[in-house]
Amino acid sequence: QADLAWRANAACAGLVGIGPCSLQMAVLTPQVASVAADGDNPKAPASDAASSASEGLLSAILSCLVWPGICALPLALTLGGPNFKAVFPATWYDEAPVSPARGAYGVADPSTVKPLGLTLGLLAVAVGHVFMLSYHALRRSGWLGGTRRVQPQERAYQFSEGLKTHLSQPEGFALIGSYLVGTWMLGWMPPSYYSFAGGISWKHVAAQLLLQDSLQYLMHFGEHKISSWVYRHSHKPHHRFTNPRLFDAFDGSLADTSLMIVVPFVIVARMVPANVWSYMTFGSLYANWLVLIHSEYAHPWDGLFRMVGFGTAADHHVHHRLFVFNYGHLFMYWDRLLGTYRSPGQLAGTHFNKDV
Repeated sequence: QADLAWRANAACAGLVGIGPCSLQMAVLTPQVASVAADGDNPKAPASDAASSASEGLLSAILSCLVWPGICALPLALTLGGPNFKAVFPATWYDEAPVSPARGAYGVADPSTVKPLGLTLGLLAVAVGHVFMLSYHALRRSGWLGGTRRVQPQERAYQFSEGLKTHLSQPEGFALIGSYLVGTWMLGWMPPSYYSFAGGISWKHVAAQLLLQDSLQYLMHFGEHKISSWVYRHSHKPHHRFTNPRLFDAFDGSLADTSLMIVVPFVIVARMVPANVWSYMTFGSLYANWLVLIHSEYAHPWDGLFRMVGFGTAADHHVHHRLFVFNYGHLFMYWDRLLGTYRSPGQLAGTHFNKDV
């Protein structure tokens, strides 16, 4: 059974060889590790070992599918060529490269703006949300076997209530949605963002994620440290969740969302000359990853993420519980560099489970 689970995980890693997502998939999950331990124990009942192997297999497959699922729409429309041309009429998009006269970092000509790129970008986040929320529902319901809570204290809630709360938060959706629609339709984005030429540039996606999180670290640290007045009127509402659940990700104040998300968005767009597909991929990865780090459960990929400095749910729970550590969200690089990082393992036995 252990060999079966290991082979399944390795096979999944081979199936998902797409951009940087492939690095995130090739990880021996904790569930599979526990199966291996049971398989080496001759006293373990055969039925229990078989059940553990099945759970490990399902968890391994799902860990391979969540991240490319989050990127599903831009991948489907660009893999193997410009597939979008077979779906949308040419009058709906501008495939021409950015002209030297307009430049990559200026402002687009509003008369050339078409809504297709914006529509696909918003749809990409929604499709990614379907994959992400389905994954969370399966883990929470026990279909994937046992779950590992980041904090042992359970926050009981109905999934339907949590989903309704998540989708109705004006801070997370109305404000950000208004920014995205307004800047796009008024032609305030750099011209490159309106171009359908080429496919996904993973270096641009990586640059967007790294820069967005770096600016978010700076804003987050400032909200905590500048003054008690700034903290009280910006970030404090979000910190009422000392044991957050996945659906609390966008529950905060308008000032907090503006400072930590919208302002970095504006700066990133001026510094990274991405096209439609890269912008779409960045948006879906960023939005869904930000939700996943608020999850009440540890994820199968957390071990690998922590090795390479990516943010995990347990890392972010440390910040919500103690307030003074782990200001980064997607990456822990600035926290490690500036001495503000604390591993949940260092705090095991207090508020955190020892195996997260």
